[in-house]
Amino acid sequence: EVQLLESGGGLVQPGGSLTLRCLGCGFPFRGSAMSWIRQAPGKHPEWVAVHTTNSDGGDRYYADSVKGRFTISRDNDKNMVQLQLNALKTEDTAMYYCAQGNGRVLPLAALELGQGTQVTVSS
Repeated sequence: EVQLLESGGGLVQPGGSLTLRCLGCGFPFRGSAMSWIRQAPGKHPEWVAVHTTNSDGGDRYYADSVKGRFTISRDNDKNMVQLQLNALKTEDTAMYYCAQGNGRVLPLAALELGQGTQVTVSS
């Protein structure tokens, strides 16, 4: 059974930073692309970032809305994927979910998601 546990969300002022972490188990983490997805109130889920996996350590891709501000990384020895959020904007407010799979190329409904961690950006 796939299990994903996110942490690190919270309330932060515009321009601030947060670090989200996700621990995964129940699947071959090292061989899995890992994504972050977010859903704001009243909006459809949005793919945010993905860290793929290959012999060179994998590639990273970002949604245009977060490119240059968010950074995804992973530690395969710890079964962990991290999302560093910098220069946060009010429009980044959302529930953030960790997902097994490549949300950049797959339908989001096809991904296994964690329970999510809330990020609120407000002054």
